[in-house]
Amino acid sequence: MKTIAALLIVGALALAAPSTANARGCLKGAVVGGVAGHYAGHHAVLGAVAGCVYGRHRAREQERQQQQPQHQSKVPDTDIGQTGM
Repeated sequence: MKTIAALLIVGALALAAPSTANARGCLKGAVVGGVAGHYAGHHAVLGAVAGCVYGRHRAREQERQQQQPQHQSKVPDTDIGQTGM
């Protein structure tokens, strides 16, 4: 019963957040963490919080990777420093 209440509270807080962009990754992580925490010793709330933090971290990491330029400079493959002896 506590698990259901905790998940409802986490869900309500996520929906009440001022910006949905900030919740990216948090909801999925909270659900996975809550379930894992529940089965790992009835720590669903702690698991949900940790899952939210980790999910948000991963989402930021993926956003940074997408913002970086996709092309890499092509350097000609030459043998610099070789005399050919």
